[in-house]
Amino acid sequence: MKKITAALLMGLLALVLTASFIGCGTAETEPASYRQISQEEAARLMQSEKDYIILDVRRDDEFREKHIVGAINIPNEAIGSEPIAQLPDKDRLIMVYCRSGNRSKQASEKLVKLGYTNVVEFGGIITWSGETVSGND
Repeated sequence: MKKITAALLMGLLALVLTASFIGCGTAETEPASYRQISQEEAARLMQSEKDYIILDVRRDDEFREKHIVGAINIPNEAIGSEPIAQLPDKDRLIMVYCRSGNRSKQASEKLVKLGYTNVVEFGGIITWSGETVSGND
C-alpha cells in the first residue's frame, strides 16, 4: 500500500509541476485589432469626443466628389508599412470609412499592424446620413 501511495504521490507531484511550468509560459494576448462600429455610433463619437481623426481611405477623386466634414484623405493603397506623417499619434482615435466598407476594413487592419491602438471602422459614405462636403476641404 505504501508503494502505491508513494507512486501516486510522485505522479501527482509530477502533474502539478508540469502544469505550473506550462502556466509560466508567455501570456497569450489577443492580437491587436480595430473596432467596427455603426454609423450611428460614429456620429455620436464625433459629437462627444474632442481629439479624433476622421479618415477617408478612398481615392483622391472620390474624396473630392463628396466626403464627411473634417475628414482627411489617405487612400487605402497609400497605407503600407511605413509610418504615416499625417497620423503621428498612434494612440489618437482614428475613425475610418470608405465608399462601402471594404477598403476601410483593409485600411483599419493595416493601421493596427502599424501600431495604431485606437482605430474604429464605420463602413461607407454611401449610407452616411450626416453632413458631407465636396472639394478638398
